[in-house]
Amino acid sequence: MFEQILTHAPALAVAIPLLGAFLTPLVSKINGKLRNVFVVIITALTSFIVALLSYNILAHESVKFAPDLVKNGIQTYIFGAGSAGDPVVRIVFEVDGVNAFMIILAAILPLAAVIYSWGFMKDETGQDKYYTLILLLTAGMLGMMMTGDLFNFFVFLEITSIASAALIAYRVNNKFSVQAAFKYIVVSTIGALFVLFAIAILYGQYDALNMAVIAKSIQYGLLDKIALILLIVALAMKAGIAPMHMWLPEAYGRAPSSVTVVIIGTTLGSFYGILRVGFTIFGEQIISESNLEVGIALGWVLVGLAILTIFIGVLMALKQNDFKKMIGFAAVAEIGYMVLAFGAALATMYQDSVTGITGISSSGLTALKGGMFHILNDALDVSLLFLVAGAVYYVSKESSLNRLGGLARNMKYTTIFFIIGLVAVSGLPPLNGFASKLMIYQSTYEINPILAIVAILCSILLLATFVKVFYAAFLGPKLPKFENVKEVPKSMLIGMLVLTCVIIFIGLFPNLVVENIVTPAVTALQNASAYIGGI
Repeated sequence: MFEQILTHAPALAVAIPLLGAFLTPLVSKINGKLRNVFVVIITALTSFIVALLSYNILAHESVKFAPDLVKNGIQTYIFGAGSAGDPVVRIVFEVDGVNAFMIILAAILPLAAVIYSWGFMKDETGQDKYYTLILLLTAGMLGMMMTGDLFNFFVFLEITSIASAALIAYRVNNKFSVQAAFKYIVVSTIGALFVLFAIAILYGQYDALNMAVIAKSIQYGLLDKIALILLIVALAMKAGIAPMHMWLPEAYGRAPSSVTVVIIGTTLGSFYGILRVGFTIFGEQIISESNLEVGIALGWVLVGLAILTIFIGVLMALKQNDFKKMIGFAAVAEIGYMVLAFGAALATMYQDSVTGITGISSSGLTALKGGMFHILNDALDVSLLFLVAGAVYYVSKESSLNRLGGLARNMKYTTIFFIIGLVAVSGLPPLNGFASKLMIYQSTYEINPILAIVAILCSILLLATFVKVFYAAFLGPKLPKFENVKEVPKSMLIGMLVLTCVIIFIGLFPNLVVENIVTPAVTALQNASAYIGGI
């Protein structure tokens, strides 16, 4: 049974939420509660399919459900007849360790969001449209993270952009939400044009759209370099890397908290695109002997952008009075830590004096693992904080920290969830953020101690920011208008609990996660030849 499901799992992972999106308005006509149950079932089923697919790819050969489907750590799925390398335009999904790692996130976040939404959105109108867009966004995310085709990556990127913009502007009576959605769609449109132009350049040269086919044929000429720059700039813009981060705090801060959680997944989907372009399509050329100095220079450029991103995120978070915008700027800083890790890995490339083979040093490999691990941890930690901020807004209808206070007395569970999120995102033991940040600190210290010192100091400032929020919203004197405040509905608590349980598990067993999920992803990221050979 598992083998039959796994054979079509890449297609099912996208088809199930896509079908659910089209059926949701019809189910909504019958009954609102039935619609909510239906959407939870759809996201849970999608998560189950993703879990099976990821396990089958990441597990050792002896314990795979269907080992024959996975060749060299890769499962390929072709929509249509023939082989993936044929010149006929068709959709190809190629899922390796990197994809398997990313789709786990793309399944967990929507599941937590729709459970949370049951209580959070119960008094809102237009819920059929809301849940339809959530499921479309989920399908788009999973498609982005599994497709082996550049043009279809663009198509799924556009699906996520349109659905995200609509969800950010969901509360159309709030002018700030509409403004944030407008900023987001402008940035997304510019980024999409860059991506499309880059795809056209590569297609014009190599008569191919498949990533593996292009990677095998690429010459790294002038046009290829232009395409690389366009792709990196566009995806960095969508990923919220400074100085192209301006849309992110606004979009995260103005969207409903449940929506923000899913949009975090799409942001990390764009970050995945940077990794796939940099390490797979252009990876063998960038790390080659002839381009070694260029690759190292690119690494230091990324390190510079990372430090800028961290500084902007932390310093802007310190001055915020709006709860969600503060978390939004903290999210910008956390993206900086990921960029720092991957930039540090490229900056440590070397050439063996005996064999002449180029590669990444041991400290660079630790940085790669730390950066990949931090993608997972950041998504969980920041998402939990946004759900807590949504819970605070749900009971108080306030987002300004100056108008909040004393909520811990009546919201004990929400307060506990905030403390866990605070400790995790600040990189304190024993939670998950500590494990990934420690790997980043260690690797960057070996490269340049100043980088590690800056990263640690910024984490301390981030901790100070969240302590200020904790006192202002939860521990300060209770305002008279909050005397009758009650804990949020159980569905919202369950949504926060889902993320909290994963955060605590990773914090307690980081080696288990690193060995079984992160390391296979990093190995696949480095091994571009295996991805190319899959086609």
